[in-house]
Amino acid sequence: MLPIQLFRQNKELVLEGLKKKNFKEMDLVDTIINLDERRRALQVENDSNAAAANSAAKAISQHMVKGEKDQADVLKAQVTANKERTKQIAQDLADLENELNDTLVRLPNLPHSSVPAGKTPEENEVVRSGGDMPSLGSNNMPHWELADKYKLIDFELGNKITGSGFPVFMGQGARLQRALINYFLNFNMDAGYKEYCPPFMVNTATAYGTGQLPDKEGQMYHCTEDGFYLIPTAEVPITNIYRDVIIPETELPVKMTAYSPCFRREAGSYGKDVRGLNRVHQFDKVEIVQLSRPNESYDLLEGMVNHVEKLLQSLELPYRILRLCGGDMSFTSALTYDFEVYSAAQERWLEVSSVSNFEVFQANRMKIRYKGADGKTQLVHTLNGSSLALPRIMACLLENNQTAEGIKIPTALQPYFGKDMIS
Repeated sequence: MLPIQLFRQNKELVLEGLKKKNFKEMDLVDTIINLDERRRALQVENDSNAAAANSAAKAISQHMVKGEKDQADVLKAQVTANKERTKQIAQDLADLENELNDTLVRLPNLPHSSVPAGKTPEENEVVRSGGDMPSLGSNNMPHWELADKYKLIDFELGNKITGSGFPVFMGQGARLQRALINYFLNFNMDAGYKEYCPPFMVNTATAYGTGQLPDKEGQMYHCTEDGFYLIPTAEVPITNIYRDVIIPETELPVKMTAYSPCFRREAGSYGKDVRGLNRVHQFDKVEIVQLSRPNESYDLLEGMVNHVEKLLQSLELPYRILRLCGGDMSFTSALTYDFEVYSAAQERWLEVSSVSNFEVFQANRMKIRYKGADGKTQLVHTLNGSSLALPRIMACLLENNQTAEGIKIPTALQPYFGKDMIS
C-alpha cells in the first residue's frame, strides 16, 4: 500500500508511476487526496474539541470554588454538547479511515525509475544472458514424453486423484524433485539465508499483508469455512513473520528462505503453452526474502539477482534475465527481474524465477519497521525471489540433457540425486 504522504507531497509522481503501470482508475488519486483532506480536517476539529473540553473542565472547577454555579452550569451544557460532537467526529473519522484504506489498497505499487515503459511481455528488456544453448538430435522429446518414457511423472494419475494441473511425481522423478529442493535450500543457506518451514495455509490478514488480497483473490484457493487461503508462494507466510514487528537496525538485512508447495488456480489457462509442467496448479518452489534499510534495498536486489544467476549457472542451463516493463509487472512490485531458461525441445523460453523489490509497499500494509540509531522508526523495504520454482526447471533439465543413453544430471546436483544419469 502506498504511503499517504506520497499523495500529499508528489501527486504528479504518483500519476506518472500509475500511468507507467497502465493503471486505469486514475481518478482514485484525487479521491484519496480528498478523503485524506477531510480526515485531517476532522482530526483538527477533534483535537480542538479535546483542548476546549480540558479548558472548560478547569473553568468549571474555578467557578464552583467561587460559588458561581450559574456560570458553571452554562459551561457544563457546552461540555455536554461538545461530547456529543466528539462522538460523531470519532465515528466519522473511523468511517473515513476505512474508506481511505479501502481505496488505497486498490492502487498498485509505483515502478522504479529504471522500469521501462510498455504493456506486454514483448516490451521487457533483456539485461543479459548466459549458458550454452544445447544442440539436440532429431529424435528429441518434450519433457512430458520423457516423463512418460522414464516413468518420472504421471499427469493422468494426477488428473484422476485431483484434476488437471496436479501431476504425480514418482520414482526417479520424485527423487529429482527432492534433490532440487534440498540443493536450492542449501545453496541459499550457504549465502546467509535462514531456513524456515512455514504453514502452507494463511489467514486473511497474512494474504492482505503481502498484497495477494484484494488483488489476487480469484487466483488463490480459498477454504471458505475456516477463511484460510492455500499459499501461492512461501513469500506470503515468511514475510508476515515480521508483521507488526519493529526490527533493531543492527539485525538488518533479515534474510530468509523456505521451501513450500504453491497453489494457484491459474483460471483460463489452456493450450499447448501450458502442457506438461509449463503451467500447473500445484508446484514446489524455494523462495528467498529480504527485509532491508531503504537506502540499501537496490544493492541487495542486485545481489539477489546475482545469487539466482549463479544457481542457474550451477545447473548448467542457458538463461536470460529480463527487466520487466511497467505493464508486465506485478501489482506489488517496484522493480522486477525475470529469469527465463531455454527449453530446447520446445524451442522457447520458460520463466523460472522473479526477483523483486517492493520498497515500502508491503511493509506499509504489515507495519514492518526498524528503529534507527536516532530512535525513530521507519518502514523497511521488502524483497523476494524464486530460488527456484521447480516445474520449468525440471522441464528444461529433462529436455536439454536428454541423450540416447538417458538424461544427464548436472554435476552440482549429482550428490543430491545420488547418480549422474536417469535411465
